[in-house]
Amino acid sequence: METGTGKTYCYIKTIFEMNKRFGWSKFIIMVPSIAIREGVYKSLQITADHFTETYGKKARFFIYNSKRLHELESFSSDAGINVMVINIQAFAAKGADNRRIYDELDDFQSRRPIDVIASNRPILILDEPQKMEGKATMEALPKFKPLMILRYSATHKTQHNRIHRLDALDAYNQKLVKKIAVRGIQTRGLAGTNAYLYLEGIEISKKAPVARLELEVRLKSGEIKRQIKRLEFRDDLFSESGELDQYRDGFTISQIDYNNDTVEFTNGIMLKAGEAVGDVSERDIRRIQIRETIKAHFDKEKQLFAQGIKVLSLFFIDEVVKYRDYGQADEKGEYARVFEEEYALLKAEYLAELPLENDKYRAFLERDPVAKVHEGYFAIDKQKRLVDPDIKKTGEDKGLSDDADAYDLILKNKERLLSQAEPVRFIFSHSALREGWDNPNVFVMCMLKHSDNTISRRQEVGRGLRLSVNQQGDRMDQPSIVHDINVLTVVASESYKDFVAGLQKEIAETLSARPRLANEAYFKGKVLDTETGKVEVSADMAAGIEFYLVQNGYVDRQKSIAGKYHEARETGTLAELPDDLKPYADEVFQLIDSVFSDAQLPKIDDGRKPKTNPLNANFEKKEFQALWSRINQKAVYRVEFDSEELVHKCVSALDSQLRVTPLQYTVQIGIQAEQIADEQLRAGDGFAITGTSTERGGSVYSLVKYDLLGKIGELVQLTRATVAEILTGIAPAVFGQFKENPEHFISEASRIIAEQKATMVIERLTYDGLAERYDVDIFTANQTGQDFSKASAKLKNHVYDYVVTDSEVEKRFVAELDTSDEVVVYAKLPRGFLIPTPVGDYNPDWAISFKEGSVRHIYFVAETKGTMSSMKLREIENTKIACARKFFDEIGRKVTDDKVKYDVVTDYAKLMDIVSRAA
Repeated sequence: METGTGKTYCYIKTIFEMNKRFGWSKFIIMVPSIAIREGVYKSLQITADHFTETYGKKARFFIYNSKRLHELESFSSDAGINVMVINIQAFAAKGADNRRIYDELDDFQSRRPIDVIASNRPILILDEPQKMEGKATMEALPKFKPLMILRYSATHKTQHNRIHRLDALDAYNQKLVKKIAVRGIQTRGLAGTNAYLYLEGIEISKKAPVARLELEVRLKSGEIKRQIKRLEFRDDLFSESGELDQYRDGFTISQIDYNNDTVEFTNGIMLKAGEAVGDVSERDIRRIQIRETIKAHFDKEKQLFAQGIKVLSLFFIDEVVKYRDYGQADEKGEYARVFEEEYALLKAEYLAELPLENDKYRAFLERDPVAKVHEGYFAIDKQKRLVDPDIKKTGEDKGLSDDADAYDLILKNKERLLSQAEPVRFIFSHSALREGWDNPNVFVMCMLKHSDNTISRRQEVGRGLRLSVNQQGDRMDQPSIVHDINVLTVVASESYKDFVAGLQKEIAETLSARPRLANEAYFKGKVLDTETGKVEVSADMAAGIEFYLVQNGYVDRQKSIAGKYHEARETGTLAELPDDLKPYADEVFQLIDSVFSDAQLPKIDDGRKPKTNPLNANFEKKEFQALWSRINQKAVYRVEFDSEELVHKCVSALDSQLRVTPLQYTVQIGIQAEQIADEQLRAGDGFAITGTSTERGGSVYSLVKYDLLGKIGELVQLTRATVAEILTGIAPAVFGQFKENPEHFISEASRIIAEQKATMVIERLTYDGLAERYDVDIFTANQTGQDFSKASAKLKNHVYDYVVTDSEVEKRFVAELDTSDEVVVYAKLPRGFLIPTPVGDYNPDWAISFKEGSVRHIYFVAETKGTMSSMKLREIENTKIACARKFFDEIGRKVTDDKVKYDVVTDYAKLMDIVSRAA
């Protein structure tokens, strides 16, 4: 299980589930370090009430301590769920205290603690087992006499019987972890000049794009200082710098490119965002990193503050003295001093640009003095001073520390740091203490240390991947906006390209085994779950799929999936399948998607790409405000249907549609060939088939017992009683198919019942409007963090200056909307505008206001799709669209004139066709 996906929660729930199903009650969670031990104990405390509500019982948990052996007595005698947390040093290290577990102790009635533990036959849960494979640990495990051992890790070293996989790719695709963005910093020398320049980034302004450049400036006092300046096209650095000679020759800005984040000068020099040139020392790089971290922090904080999400930024350093220097009068280290200088400058800049209506965030920024917003978490000596921790030099934990006091401090303050009332938002910690940092609200990470090989990039970012929580402790995991909110920005001391290439390579190396070749051999024999039943991919179909991929350039010469396939899949522009494969299109593409390619690796964004997208005067137009007032309505849905009608519909559907393929087996007889060449053996052609017969399976299969009611009930979320009523109502011949293939019967019956239930849900769905409305914040929150590499040109009718499109269909749609004489104003609706439905929240694409008198429906909400074929639109999307129609019908009842029309369109022509028709 990938780091940050809830591994601890998963095994705690497994403990309760095993107790419920099998009655097992003695569990030992074994961990490799004090840091992880404290984290697990904290998780057990936090989730205690949650699991009591779910399972109706409490677990008794404690940390093993050889001085508190009475807890072992309770562990053995208590009949409830008992969980002991133990770190391996307690039984596998050499100290006298650690050996007590194997000694006969007078204060323990002359018994050995290990014997008392072993007599319970506990279930061992190993958290991070790859760090517990030392000789002493491996020899000690059998002494616990475990009933079984369950191992949980993101990176297993030894493979045992694997029962579940949730690796980095699964976690990212299922949106269980944060998305990663990187702000890289690169240095390069310029031939013939030592002119210092650092391009921080490009900003979109109401006029032309602006470059944020750091350069050397001569002050009035004659002192030369580096300053950030906001410069425009044709600005001359020679005059901006106070006429410093190094900027004399051709340092006039000739181009600012916001799409590619570059600035070009008349002398031909081109700078990319994040690039520093000229006289650059390591100190300069560290200052740039600290400034970039603060900037990334403010960008994120401005976006999330209104949603009640506290933003934390984490600096990893390699020496305490760089943060806390006890040799200085104010005890500030170099990094603390630089941080306070840069924070004060950037805070003043942000406050000057903050819109006046954003008064709550303004008050929050102004509330705390700079000294209060940062804090150091390190080991502490006897004089209560911060010190460097003891770092392991060898073994699994090389480069890590096991300092209990530092971890204790981190964990004690975990909840406090999540509160907006707590001033600390920037944390400095030792890189060796990274294991303790799994605070979910770390949004920015900065490595202010020399890169070494003991800690990989993946391990570095791993501590910040957990999904964030708001002030109520609710996880921000709403699927439609999860990766808008949860983005971890890493400020690296290498270029974006180098960091991403290294990180992608490390992720690919840790992925579990996946098929990598999209060829006939892989596709042949796979089973497609279609609406009409299961279809096995024949040799001819498999060859057809391979030929389709080759023909369209979707695979390379080695038959690995090319990036072109994934791009076409994402934008909905895939070439048509051959006629014989068209009926199974969705299933065939799912099969192709199961083949791994590097293009599927988590996309790591360039942290400099997101830019502010200004909300313009179109937003205030009366036509848009009239449209917004009509659709700005929160609602809840109700579904009322009686079980009798559902039973009747399900019985009818099962009788007419349920067809089960009987189990059958094929017997093939073959004989070795007379003469065999080496090539034949290698190709697997050493035998020739002489006969084939197919047999139907008999009653031998009925010996396996199935919980038919329980299994179908679980799959369709109906009670056993309702499922029993449905199955007793179907024709005996239909039910008789169960014996012929129980597994297929269960899956097909569940599918048909689920479809009937979904149809009824939509038929009986009603929306009730609430008094609550959306705040204008959902539009302003959408202004930050937009990736302008997919941005349109500047628009005249949209409520933002630019729009970032998701597909070619949207791109063409925007171009036509913006040049249309009939459209007054339109908006791509922000991700926060959600309609609740039984299959998940739905976010419509567009709100459009037409010129009065030009069309019949002047207010329109549109969903853009590349195709209107229902087969191509996924079932869930169809359901959401059907629910959205009901939602807009409901809010339309409250309006007497100019009701909002909602529909799905493929292009502008289709839109005009709908709005021009009578209602």
